[in-house]
Amino acid sequence: MIEPVANADTNADIWRPHVTVACVIADGDRYLMVEEEVKGQLAYNQPAGHLDDGESLLDAAVRETLEETGWTVALEHLIGIHQWRSTEHGDAVIRFSFAARALRHDAARPLDTGIQRALWLTRSEIAALGDRLRSPLVLMSIDAWLAGQRLPLNALGYLPDHDAALPTGKTV
Repeated sequence: MIEPVANADTNADIWRPHVTVACVIADGDRYLMVEEEVKGQLAYNQPAGHLDDGESLLDAAVRETLEETGWTVALEHLIGIHQWRSTEHGDAVIRFSFAARALRHDAARPLDTGIQRALWLTRSEIAALGDRLRSPLVLMSIDAWLAGQRLPLNALGYLPDHDAALPTGKTV
């Protein structure tokens, strides 16, 4: 039996995972990480965050990295798309992990609320953090990168909001 689709006026029956982006940024054998306060505890993550409405995945990854670390980066590859149920909030997460190259750092730029600092750590130092990692996706994306997993960025398409793409005064 096919279940009826929920009424468009009620969104309770529609599953909505958190869509997030993250960047693996390597400098030799070190990776750019953030130390952040999560529910009163320090946690470690790659520069990462949520996709904003109307934003491309690529733009979100660059923005989140800048906001959380002060580093401007150039995305080079899509590493993978990872699905996970967060132990922090219990919701499903779909995370797009990117490989990026650090271009320049603005040490004077204020970091996002909750971010204590940006730091460079080796893979073994990151693994040693254990349950202080924000999620298992941190090591999963580093290990995928180390294994050579690289997908072209153009594998991800983006069509801006329809109205934004129309010339002024035009309607469809």
